[in-house]
Amino acid sequence: MYTVATLAILVTMALALARAVLGPTVFDRILAVNTIATKTTILIALLGFMTGRPDFLDIALVYALINFIGSVAILKFFKYRDFSHSGWLEPDAPHPHRLPNWMPPEVIEILENNPEPAKHREADK
Repeated sequence: MYTVATLAILVTMALALARAVLGPTVFDRILAVNTIATKTTILIALLGFMTGRPDFLDIALVYALINFIGSVAILKFFKYRDFSHSGWLEPDAPHPHRLPNWMPPEVIEILENNPEPAKHREADK
């Protein structure tokens, strides 16, 4: 039974590795690497149960925490291009939900210059 579970985990790790190599975006690749690390955590815990060494579970938990911290650090770097950015808005900065910083400037310009959809409906009447 443990052998089947190990093989299933290895197959999912291979599929995640294919997504990491072929992923069209950076975020697909980050998600795939995070999936591989999560499956590695499960594999370490399963190896501990197969060999009768429950202390491997502690190692798996530490690996999972390191995986989480690493994922947050990588996503923060790709969002701000800097690890030292605090993530807080400056007083004069626009609200992050109104004009997200991941939008291209052309899209922001279109959103700022076009009226709201409700105004379109009123103009059609």
